[in-house]
Amino acid sequence: MKVLFCWSGGKDSAFALYRMLQSNQYDVVGLLTTINKNHMRVSMHGVHQSLIEEQAKSIGLPLDVVYIAEATNAEYEQNMKEKLLAYKQQGVTHVAFGDIFLEDLKEYREKQCAQVGLECVFPLWKENTKALIHDFIGLGFKTMMCCVNEQLGEQFAGKILNDEVVKALPSNIDPCGENGEFHTFVFDGPIFKYPILVKNNGALEKVYEWKNEVGNTEKSTFFFADIVSC
Repeated sequence: MKVLFCWSGGKDSAFALYRMLQSNQYDVVGLLTTINKNHMRVSMHGVHQSLIEEQAKSIGLPLDVVYIAEATNAEYEQNMKEKLLAYKQQGVTHVAFGDIFLEDLKEYREKQCAQVGLECVFPLWKENTKALIHDFIGLGFKTMMCCVNEQLGEQFAGKILNDEVVKALPSNIDPCGENGEFHTFVFDGPIFKYPILVKNNGALEKVYEWKNEVGNTEKSTFFFADIVSC
C-alpha cells in the first residue's frame, strides 16, 4: 500500500517509520511535517525546518510541509485536508502516525483522514512504552530531548535519551512522553544513511496561556533545547 508518513522528527515517528521500512507491506512515498510558518519550526518540538530537511535527506525520502500561520485547529485541518487530497490523487491510500495509546488523538486522525477517503496506520499502537523506548535505544537510535514540560524541568532539555536518562525520569512521566511530557529530535539510527550533526546551545523557556472551560486563565511552562546543526 502507498503510505504518506506524518513525520515530527521525534523518536515515535522514527521508530514507527523503521517498522514500516522493515515490512514488505508498505511503500512509503514521503514524509509530511507540520511547520509553524512564523517561526519555521515544528510545533511543540521547536525544531527548525532545516533540521527536519537534513533528516529527510539522510533517510532518503522526500519531505513535504504543511505550513500553519495562525496556529488554529481550523487552519490546520483545512491545510492538511488540501495536502492529503493531493496525495490521494497520486495514489496514496494510507497515512501513518507514530501515536502509541492516546485514543482521542487516534480517533481525531482517523476522522480527518476518512474525510478525504484515506485510512490510517499506527505501527506502534498499544505497545508497552517502557519496552518501546528500550527497544528504540537498543536498535542504535540516538535522540535529544528537544522540549520538556515543567514536571521534568530545564535540566532535561537537550539531554540524549539513553537508558540512564529513562531511568532518571520521574515515575509519573511516561517513558515515551506519550502524554506530552517531552518531545525529541532523532539524529542517528538504522533509518539514517549518516548521522545528523547537531549541538544544543542551551534551553529556552516559554509559557503558554489559554482559557479553560469556565473562562479562567491557565498556564503551562515548557523548556526548549536550542538545537542547531554543526
